[in-house]
Amino acid sequence: MSELEDAWEAAIADAHRRAQSEGRADIAAYLRLRASNDLSRKTGIDWLLETFARLAGDANRSGASLQMQKDDSHKFSSHHATMVGPRLTLTFGVRSLLIEAGWPRVPGDSFVRGGGLARGHIKHFGKQTFDQDLLLVRLNDKSLDWLVLEKTGQKTRFLEADARRHLDKLLSADYR
Repeated sequence: MSELEDAWEAAIADAHRRAQSEGRADIAAYLRLRASNDLSRKTGIDWLLETFARLAGDANRSGASLQMQKDDSHKFSSHHATMVGPRLTLTFGVRSLLIEAGWPRVPGDSFVRGGGLARGHIKHFGKQTFDQDLLLVRLNDKSLDWLVLEKTGQKTRFLEADARRHLDKLLSADYR
């Protein structure tokens, strides 16, 4: 975690304590929800990137020679909003697969469209037909799921098997 994130968490915790001591239950409740949502976002994003990294590691142990690079303070655009979060790039020769996920951190970044907690993208360099847009949602107030936002408007769950298919496409001799 970066120093800025540490400072932000400390400021939120201090604001929560002040709100409680001043009898501002509404503000304290909002700050609890914010902290809960941020933890859910981090958990969902960690799962997404760790799944790809683990699968890439498995492929490398089988002789794939993938290069991995992670950037923890990446910014990207999603529907006119700025998302902040990590990016994982997997490179195989001249091909690359980019996995990015994040959420708006300040009001000027806008908001996550579609009622989700975070947004993500999976991008195949030079093969846009393989790209996918993702939305992190909380289902039934308990579980987290990444949903693939299809161009048809339909939403389907993103599973580890989907991550494996993206990696298989990257490693495929028939990359089309």
